[in-house]
Amino acid sequence: MITHKVILGMALSIVFVSSPSFGSPGTGRHNVKKATAAKSVFGKMADGTTIDLFSLTNAGGTTAKLISYGASLESLSVPDRNGNFNDVVLGFDDLKEYLGEHPYFGATIGRVANRIAKGKFTLGGKEYSLAINNAPNTLHGGKEGFSRKVWKGEIIGGSAGASVRFTYVSPDGEEGYPGTLKATVVYTLTDQNALQIKYTASVDKTTIVNLTNHSYFNLAGSGSILNHVLYLNADKYTPVDSTLIPTGEIAPVRGTPFDFTAATAIGARISQVAGDPGGYDHNFVLNGPAGRLKLAARVSEPTSGRQVEMWTTEPGVQFYSGNFLDGTNKGKQGAIYAKHGGFCLEAQHFPDSVNHANFPSTILRPGSLYRQQTVYKFSTK
Repeated sequence: MITHKVILGMALSIVFVSSPSFGSPGTGRHNVKKATAAKSVFGKMADGTTIDLFSLTNAGGTTAKLISYGASLESLSVPDRNGNFNDVVLGFDDLKEYLGEHPYFGATIGRVANRIAKGKFTLGGKEYSLAINNAPNTLHGGKEGFSRKVWKGEIIGGSAGASVRFTYVSPDGEEGYPGTLKATVVYTLTDQNALQIKYTASVDKTTIVNLTNHSYFNLAGSGSILNHVLYLNADKYTPVDSTLIPTGEIAPVRGTPFDFTAATAIGARISQVAGDPGGYDHNFVLNGPAGRLKLAARVSEPTSGRQVEMWTTEPGVQFYSGNFLDGTNKGKQGAIYAKHGGFCLEAQHFPDSVNHANFPSTILRPGSLYRQQTVYKFSTK
């Protein structure tokens, strides 16, 4: 329930009725006892278009900041076991850095996440060609995918917590994809320390769609993620060729360095993963039915005690260990993001699904609604 609105210059603040206590460990120092949502200006594009910043804060003081450029998660401040808050996602302090080259920090990815082999697919007997932006393949929607679009953002009410809704209309033919597609992404920060992301999309012509969020997490707030301990609820994965395109095989993880069915440090067997520059960048086939919210992954960081669970309705998750981070991008407060400085858990359909009949379909037809829900739930141990 919204109790009041205050407009001061360019800022909009909304306060939501909330429970009197947070209910999660390690937050007593910042117990604000109410959920709030605020809108301000993050920056301006060269043509004068305003990029909005939305700040969502829950009753315990956890804060998620989102920007309308790429419908991106810019920061996420959560407590450790002692109640000390740190930003646990990689990103930038200003718009200029987001407009430059970077590895999709926090962005909403579309129209199709992950890779499409050689930038080609066929629908209804017609072949479509996409931009090759990750030679020899298409990656994350093309040269200017959803991560580089200005979305319309608005604060919305709801019983779950403070929320912001982003919408974007992708015209027919954009980046080579057929059909005009309307996409919506709603972020909600709950008082249970969960960041919920709900996606919907509709189209006027048969197309393909596969949306995800590309946040890089570091539960310590800095340094390497190789000591983070990972559990994946996946007995199988999809092996890839030298260009990271799935071979079409769905293989068991047992007896391989891809077996995280028992919680294991990310760095324990990473040297056994072939390829250049080495590390994990693979799709895992989640146990349980697609379309139903289920536990996909759990990651803990021993020093801070922070833990995150990812729940999703998607059939797969791309686990990426930040292999291509090389210090080129200077992040928030001058942070240097070195190799393995963050990890991604990207809930999605499998890579190159449109070219593999045995993979879950990414085809969306007129009259059907694409739905996806992913939740990142934080706690301490």
